[in-house]
Amino acid sequence: MPPDGWRLLSEGALENVRQALEGRNPGSPTRGAAAVEKRAHKYACLLGPDGEIARAHPCYEFRPGQVRMAQAVAEAIENRRHLCVEAGTGTGKTLAYLLPSIASRKRVIISTGTKNLQEQLFFKDIPFLEKALGTTLSVSYLKGRSNYLCLRKLADVEGEQYLFSPQDPQYLAQIREWSRSTETGDRAELRDLPEELALWRHLDARRETCTGQKCPDFEACFVTKVRQRAQESDIVIVNHHLFFADLSLRQGDFAAVLPDYSVVIFDEAHDLEDVATQYFGITVSNYRLDEFCRDANKTLTDQGSPSTFLLDQLAQLRVCSADFFSRFRLREGRFPMVELGKGLVVRRGPHREDDLSSLYRALMSHLSTIGAGMASLSLMSDAVEALARRCKELHDELEQIIESESTENVYWYECRGRGVYLWASPIQVGPILKERLFQKLDTAVLTSATLATGGNFRFIRSRVGLEQAEELILGSHFDFSRQAVIFIPRDIPEPREKEWVAQACLYLEKILEASRGRAFVLFTSYSQMELVYAALQGRLPYPMLIQGEKSRTGILEEFRRTPNAVLFATSSFWQGVDVQGEQLSCVVIDKLPFSVPSDPVVAARIRNLNESGGNAFYDYQIPEAIILLKQGLGRLIRSRADRGILALLDKRVLTKSYGHTFMRSLPPAPVTHDWAELQRFFASPSQQAE
Repeated sequence: MPPDGWRLLSEGALENVRQALEGRNPGSPTRGAAAVEKRAHKYACLLGPDGEIARAHPCYEFRPGQVRMAQAVAEAIENRRHLCVEAGTGTGKTLAYLLPSIASRKRVIISTGTKNLQEQLFFKDIPFLEKALGTTLSVSYLKGRSNYLCLRKLADVEGEQYLFSPQDPQYLAQIREWSRSTETGDRAELRDLPEELALWRHLDARRETCTGQKCPDFEACFVTKVRQRAQESDIVIVNHHLFFADLSLRQGDFAAVLPDYSVVIFDEAHDLEDVATQYFGITVSNYRLDEFCRDANKTLTDQGSPSTFLLDQLAQLRVCSADFFSRFRLREGRFPMVELGKGLVVRRGPHREDDLSSLYRALMSHLSTIGAGMASLSLMSDAVEALARRCKELHDELEQIIESESTENVYWYECRGRGVYLWASPIQVGPILKERLFQKLDTAVLTSATLATGGNFRFIRSRVGLEQAEELILGSHFDFSRQAVIFIPRDIPEPREKEWVAQACLYLEKILEASRGRAFVLFTSYSQMELVYAALQGRLPYPMLIQGEKSRTGILEEFRRTPNAVLFATSSFWQGVDVQGEQLSCVVIDKLPFSVPSDPVVAARIRNLNESGGNAFYDYQIPEAIILLKQGLGRLIRSRADRGILALLDKRVLTKSYGHTFMRSLPPAPVTHDWAELQRFFASPSQQAE
């Protein structure tokens, strides 16, 4: 039996599936208009009320929009054209792009917005299709290297003090026991481990510490195995982060991670700009410097006759790095960097600036000295070669971030927990994607429930550099006028006012009383989430869960099995999460999800648009917020049997001139400002349904 992570197609089965989907018998191909009509008929039959899919699903709902989307995807792949599809909630877009992908005779990459959605696709949707089609599909799924356990690191951790909390010995024992039975090495299987676990950074298979084929564990390596499976698969399921990490690697000196492909399906395509910006930028953190110093010190010491000079330089580098990055710490968040004259200046507030030029020069000098020293060692091992490469990368990337004068990038830094991250990010990623992706690809399908704004795709296409594409907008499959009610309070303070948290908590108590818990409370920031969560502890008579206590998969499973639970969460739960039935009967969103205008990347985009003659607020900020708001609200109604409350605790949609733009984007459900209406909505479901 093939391991999880790889579904091998039985010989001859794929051809039968393709022929069934294409509507032809072996040896009798059809072309032209007749082929299009025949294929359309076959998709209508396959996805129709009496088709194979319906027979395999006890709660199947026929969706005409699903059939239309499947036809459009098949035509785009056959004609080598790009396609944008907004598939309203309940369309069933997953099957609508999977079936044409199977029939395409091409290597297809399916890229999802989150790892949650990636796992749902592979572990839920693919097995369902296999059952419905009566075959085993050639499908694999692949994540970034940091998701996989490194066997060499796990062996090396014995006797080392990689401990960051009193619970780490227990976590390490759990990881070691799991490593003996896991077939994938995927951290997602460790669902009871905290989401942010410092220990994992010292056990994962990230590229910086990998010696590749020279590693004694190369054949047994989980990354090696999962890449081999991807090379042998017709369909490879990844997430946007891995896809763009791979695309950026293809432009450099490193081998690609993904197999070659001609078709890409981007599910949750509204995220493409932000993810691509991250991977076509450059980042250096204090973690990378610390890990390099620790790994280099251990490797040189283990050689038996370490260079005293290099060990001394590493010690100095560690001290210098700590001093350099400490100057960036003021508070949590993202801030711009500016260069004045010849000295690096970090703007940390209206009246405070620190000159870091001397510390920066010392840091670069130590990196140069260490790199040269490693290159001149008489005993050059694979591990030392990898360290020398890492040293040069750190030097060169720091230089690009600190010394570059390119106006195409924005230079900024982020303080998050104990980490400080320095960035150079492209202001416009569209031209990069146009050249490196869309012009080289046969077919790209961009789809989401929230891809269009104002009834067209101009916004998303302009942001990602997609000049030519077919377009299709499909409405929701659900009856929101009957299944949902939208609650917006009139008298709540605006979110930026200090009284908002207290008033929001009072409204939340009333809303959750009406829904009897069973809710997602979604926030635009971690700080707001933590404030409200802390304020409501002991006040709600329902189990309260908060993002971060477990892995995303683990916390979602706990929500599903806990009656009347209330989950407090941020960005990763705004999309790609599917909870059907009464267990999720309410979605509350704290405020309109505008990007923070002071965020350095957002500020640079706004400035660029305004200087180009546009209006950034209406051309960029509002469309972006509309897409994200639609995503969050889309968590609630996932089937025709679902009913529930959609609540927005932000009165600006009622009071601001731009509010009507947001109101037009809301689901077509009745809007109320009276919380008592919520109680009546749930009081008599049968009457509400009539």
